Amino acid sequence: MDEVEVVVAHSERATLRVGDVFLKVDADQARIDVEAEAMALAPVPTPEVLWRKPHVLAMAALPGTTLGRLGGPSTGSPAAWAAAGAAIRQLHDAPLPARLGRAGRSSVALAAELDAECELLVTDGVLPADLVTRNRQVAEAALRPWTPAFTHGDLQIAHVFVDGDEVTGIIDWSEAGRGDALYDLATFTLGHEEHLDDVIAGYGTDTDLDLDVIHAWWSLRSLLIVRWLIEHGFDAFAPGCEVDVLRSRM
Repeated sequence: MDEVEVVVAHSERATLRVGDVFLKVDADQARIDVEAEAMALAPVPTPEVLWRKPHVLAMAALPGTTLGRLGGPSTGSPAAWAAAGAAIRQLHDAPLPARLGRAGRSSVALAAELDAECELLVTDGVLPADLVTRNRQVAEAALRPWTPAFTHGDLQIAHVFVDGDEVTGIIDWSEAGRGDALYDLATFTLGHEEHLDDVIAGYGTDTDLDLDVIHAWWSLRSLLIVRWLIEHGFDAFAPGCEVDVLRSRM
């Protein structure tokens, strides 16, 4: 008999697996709707949607395995990382969706959110002041005008599946929409800086790939998510995870 596997669970959403079916349960119906609509628009492989009902999205399992996870080793070859870069470029070159995604926040709003979060990280004693200050300086490079692209918005390496050197699918599209392409590239290589050159090789160098901006997004994303991770039962201090990413900028 198939067992119910809890893939991830916290107060906002949970993903369950039963055999070859994944059930995503989300307290926010809008995220379910965004995810289904983004997968229908995306020009890259995505899970097959089996059905959608209030607060639940059922999807078929993808073939292959993930490229790795944050804080762990990558199981993918350089060619697999390059293939992922090519798939990301295909997404970014697609016609723009109607909605703004997570990567589409304005620089002004993002700077205000970042400054407020940095203050809390220090006053609450979550991170040392010098670590926060240095990474806030690095993050400044991301706060600039950008050309909108079709972005995934949460493109962690655990969300990209490969079989050998072929991308078989990308999951978790609830943050998708118009946004900064370099945010996706930074999220994908967060904690795996050694594979950035492979990703860029697949993505292509015929566009504006400012490495300082990608580095800035590593700092910015990590600063914004550390407290959320702790509050939802995740370990941002684990080796290779967000706090180590921040320390690497020192």
